[in-house]
Amino acid sequence: PPRVPEPAALAVFAGDHGVLEAGVSPWPREVTAQMVANVATGGAAVSVLARQAGVAVSVVDVGVATPIPGGAPVVAATVAPGTADLSRGPAMTVAQARAALDVGARHALDLVAGGARLLVTGDMGIGNTTPSAALVALLAGRTAEAVTGRGTGIDDPTLARKVAVVEAAVDRARQAGHLDGLHALAEVGGFEHAALAGFVIGGAAARVPVVVDGVIALSALLVAESLVPAVAPYVIAGHRSAEPGATAVLDHLGLRPLLDLGLRLGEGSGAVLAVPIVQAAARLLAEMATFDQAGVAGRS
Repeated sequence: PPRVPEPAALAVFAGDHGVLEAGVSPWPREVTAQMVANVATGGAAVSVLARQAGVAVSVVDVGVATPIPGGAPVVAATVAPGTADLSRGPAMTVAQARAALDVGARHALDLVAGGARLLVTGDMGIGNTTPSAALVALLAGRTAEAVTGRGTGIDDPTLARKVAVVEAAVDRARQAGHLDGLHALAEVGGFEHAALAGFVIGGAAARVPVVVDGVIALSALLVAESLVPAVAPYVIAGHRSAEPGATAVLDHLGLRPLLDLGLRLGEGSGAVLAVPIVQAAARLLAEMATFDQAGVAGRS
């Protein structure tokens, strides 16, 4: 039987997004830094859930645009202070995409070297459901309308604007022929998406299972799978997010989520909730007696 995958380690990758300038979210970019500090100091929802599940938490700044308050314990790995506005052109350069992928892969290997035997994905970035929807539409071959959700609860006019932004960006990428993971990242992704993709690849390279969270992590998983198809057997879908893009990715990759609770919180919260189920499955295989061991009679 497999060893029980413990201890578990959650990595929350954070970045900001130039597409906020297109009016896709009512929240200012400063909220990203504030929420990063909240996660890092133990006050966020995912922080509480991680303590409950015995999951270690690290926060990695891949591209936060404003100063993180309070001297919070954050891993500094900034590629750039936020992406460019994907509604006007590419979100980042290919070199920046590669650099952010490397941030995630290195962090995965560092956590495994430190003893982690189960990796968990988390994210933070105001506006990041917009690049997520664009990545899903581009890499899973879906329409913008089918995979773009309300994120933090936007109203109908904002949702319509968001769908239009995603549709235009995806059309631009398709016309340029950017249908592989690396170029999709550069065209419409975020730095946290790239780091999450690298994190999944790093975990798989170390032969450690990775529990993925909601639509942001799942869109990053599409990138990882495009770059390295062999990652798929190492991935566990933690839950089904309420965002429509999440179900599109799960269907596209043939993944069955462990939980379906209608969550849209992000941060890695759904994946952390799934960790005890993953560990319980391995423990049952390792410790539960067979019929022979328990002296249970066979069928006559």
